[in-house]
Amino acid sequence: MPFRSIILDILFLLSVSVIWVMILYQLILTFFGSMYRRLTERTVPVINEKVLEQLPGVSILVPARNEEVVIQRTIQRLLLMDYPKHKLEIVVINDGSTDNTGTIVDQLAAEDKRIVPVHLPEAERGRGKAHALNIGLQKAGHSYIGIYDADNRPEPGALLYLVQALQNDPQLGAVIGKFRTQNKGRNILTRFINIETLSFQWILQAGRFHAFRIAILPGTNCVIRKNVLTECGGWDEKAITEDSELSVRIYRKGWKIRFVPYAVTWEQEPETLSVWARQRTRWVRGNNYVIRKFLRQALLLKNPMLSMEFLYLFILYYLFLGAIVTSHLLFILCGLGILSVTVPGPYTAVWISAYFMYLLEIVLVLSYEDEDSILNILITAIMYFTYCQLWIYVVFKGLILDAIRRNVGVWDKTVRVEEDQLAGEVTS
Repeated sequence: MPFRSIILDILFLLSVSVIWVMILYQLILTFFGSMYRRLTERTVPVINEKVLEQLPGVSILVPARNEEVVIQRTIQRLLLMDYPKHKLEIVVINDGSTDNTGTIVDQLAAEDKRIVPVHLPEAERGRGKAHALNIGLQKAGHSYIGIYDADNRPEPGALLYLVQALQNDPQLGAVIGKFRTQNKGRNILTRFINIETLSFQWILQAGRFHAFRIAILPGTNCVIRKNVLTECGGWDEKAITEDSELSVRIYRKGWKIRFVPYAVTWEQEPETLSVWARQRTRWVRGNNYVIRKFLRQALLLKNPMLSMEFLYLFILYYLFLGAIVTSHLLFILCGLGILSVTVPGPYTAVWISAYFMYLLEIVLVLSYEDEDSILNILITAIMYFTYCQLWIYVVFKGLILDAIRRNVGVWDKTVRVEEDQLAGEVTS
């Protein structure tokens, strides 16, 4: 005889309610993201000589630690961008690399004066990306600050589009571009990640910006006004996800952040589950830090939509995942005849409709990038049952590590692959 209880019924109804609130919110953002895509397709700026003459100087910060595999091609790619040469400098912050990163950067700097190598002294080393960026900011000579990771391959117009968008709107404190997965065809995991990153950017970033004028800084392919960074006090060196933490402080100062999807860079993503899990766990812990730091102040934020975004983040990490786990456990235990939920309703149809809604949203996003192939649709179909469920593991692992206050490494990056090994990948 299966166990029945009013508590089980309440838990079931609460989990279904939370899940559907998130599903509907995602559906709304998908709609607004689609609108923003159509809008931006019609408004890609035309670049001419007059525009180039009026562009401000930009200092690109590239934090690097043991990046000998990729750093040379990244710097070369940055130098080749469609930006006036005399208005560009590239500040490479070498944070105690034990490989040939420093030597490569010095050699390139000897050939091009736009490259400014910064080798951190021993006392300053190993304190993380945020610290490296703060040191680089002190060396930056221009009023606009660009950020690129050491493995990035920005498209030629990426920086130009970002700077022009920032220059044309005095309310913007920062602008962000789109990042793509350079090694997306390497294995099933990188295909999952490619679909995930496209969905995140076209649904969350584009949807939130078009609906609420909210966007969150990524760790790369963004440009920030130097005076805004100074006003905010630079990057928080305690934050693991220093980009999302800085985003909140930018909004608190009354500035806005815009998503510019036609400014594109390509980057490498984890190719093994162990590297992926370590990276995502760090992200979870970083977002936990942001929630702890700002949640009490959320109602005092000048932008009420940003307060709502905090509520969304809180629901996502604490309620939604809990609801998913509760739903899974009830489904399994009821299927085994151990428990019984007595609340009537067409719950099988509800679950199926939710699954197909997820599937349609992702396929729509893939169509934006002409990646709605049969293979990617099949991968998306199995992604919910595999990759998406792995997020339950990393979220709970992050919460447990935070609870026991285990220290986290300040530098923990994706294992790089030489670009020659990515033969056949689309990079630009």
